[in-house]
Amino acid sequence: MNKKQPIIVFILLFILSVLTACSEEKQSTKEVNIGYFPNLTHITTIVALENNYLTEAFGEDIKINTKTVSNGGLFMEAMATKSIDVGTVGPGPLLNIYAKDPRYHIISGAVNGGAVLVASEHSQIKELADLDGKKVAIPVIGSTQDVMLRKALNEVGLKPTTNGGTVELFAAAPADTATLFVQKSVDAAATQEPWGYILETQAEGELLLDWESFAWGKESTNTVVAASKAFIDNKPFMEAYLTAHIQAVEFIQQNPEESQKLVRKHLKDLTGKDIDEEELKAAFDRLEVTTVVNEQVIQEMADISKEAEYIKSSDIEGMIQLEQLQLLEEK
Repeated sequence: MNKKQPIIVFILLFILSVLTACSEEKQSTKEVNIGYFPNLTHITTIVALENNYLTEAFGEDIKINTKTVSNGGLFMEAMATKSIDVGTVGPGPLLNIYAKDPRYHIISGAVNGGAVLVASEHSQIKELADLDGKKVAIPVIGSTQDVMLRKALNEVGLKPTTNGGTVELFAAAPADTATLFVQKSVDAAATQEPWGYILETQAEGELLLDWESFAWGKESTNTVVAASKAFIDNKPFMEAYLTAHIQAVEFIQQNPEESQKLVRKHLKDLTGKDIDEEELKAAFDRLEVTTVVNEQVIQEMADISKEAEYIKSSDIEGMIQLEQLQLLEEK
């Protein structure tokens, strides 16, 4: 026997044992990273977590990690670094990333509406055209509310200052807009719930456009389920998440009051702050929970994002992938 053969055999066995150990370690530490925002428009994720739908769908062998973020830009950054695999986000930030890196997709709808345009009392804004020369708060540049505001402005012949117009867009966290109203730092805000209702009740704001009138109205896609291509390619994970998501949507539709209690509890656990029950109920009445995705609205959002120069191309072919959702809903 060649003297080198035992050495080669030993090396091969060692490599095989290392690969086997790595494989076993990978299998024993399977996990999924789920992202969402701590607000009402992410109610589907919150209910799926609170009712243990996700735990049941993935099974005990899969570790579920959750990550909350304050805006869509941070969500997409986390998805790019793989600290989020799937979760709920506004379509605006997803569009901005997809144009550069088409590895992220919409796999379901989550919430329509849930966004309003509120004017501050000091601004004396009575109608949309009065935004001429005013400063409007948005959650973040390129956000879904940013895109919705641009559509509303365009309908009355106005544009943001960044595109040669007269309306200044001011990025601010939704939780800070009430303070900005009181300080008279902004004249209006395009924001999601429950912050819109809070502006009305705590900062003397006046509803300029309610959720049925703002941008696409009831078809305004506020929140969708986004997933990375790697997650989508993992069919068992993809099916598990969507199964839990569908359960959450159906539960919310059938049990609105119980769903509000779950959200209130969840947000208090996360932030330490309690949301007023009446505020939550009023805000909940301004949104619609659904798995439906209006592809025409998403395309129009892409067109507006291109006009705003957030993206170079509004070609979003392949971004919306609803096949697995539809198969599960047909069962």
